[in-house]
Amino acid sequence: MGIKVKEVADLVGISVRTLHHYDEIGLLTPEATTTSGYRLYSEEDLECLQQILFFKELGFPLKKIREIISSPSFNKSEALELHRKYLIDKRSRLDKIIATIDKTIEHTKGEINMSNKEKFEGFDFSQNPYEQEARERWGEKAVDDSNKKISSMSKKEKETANEKMIAIYTKLAELRYDSPASDEAQAAIKDWYDLLNNNFGSYNLETFKGLGKLYVDDKRFTKNIDKMGEGLAKFMSEAMAIFTDSKK
Repeated sequence: MGIKVKEVADLVGISVRTLHHYDEIGLLTPEATTTSGYRLYSEEDLECLQQILFFKELGFPLKKIREIISSPSFNKSEALELHRKYLIDKRSRLDKIIATIDKTIEHTKGEINMSNKEKFEGFDFSQNPYEQEARERWGEKAVDDSNKKISSMSKKEKETANEKMIAIYTKLAELRYDSPASDEAQAAIKDWYDLLNNNFGSYNLETFKGLGKLYVDDKRFTKNIDKMGEGLAKFMSEAMAIFTDSKK
């Protein structure tokens, strides 16, 4: 006897709508249905759902997950080992960021002094946690080009790009109380535009402006960017729009 969709939703902690969506896109189709048309999930279906959620936790888009788990070469045991490895790596990075936050709190209270380098320990811009949303907004090619460009970079090149990124963010954070149309702000935003295109993909002016809009429309982006300085996301968004419009 299988498990009904509502029972699976309650068991896992996801919505019935999500499970219906997985079925509609061919990601997880229940093994059977009742005579009344209710979906029935088997133990194997639940194992498949667990794999899907592990991949989602690591930032994989649903389309990519479907490709992986439907491949004849897919091996559940190997996948579990990889999930474990990557999640440990993710935990390690989060631990470093938490340690940086703790130091920053002490620094803010005047209890310790932090170097500029220490302020950014744990941050890693080589991976994009919003890959799925980027694919939905800008299409597969833009993100694939970005990933291809990043994967072709050497460790030294990635470190250099990361250092330049931090320097640009730091500069913009210092300028965020000035006008986003100022010469200094626009020069820094041009550096940001050039850095993205030289290291992380192909961004035309409209895509660049759309990215800036996302900085304020998506609270995840806003929260992350504002770690560098409250109001930075809004400032960058406005500066990016001005930069784009000035080039038309």
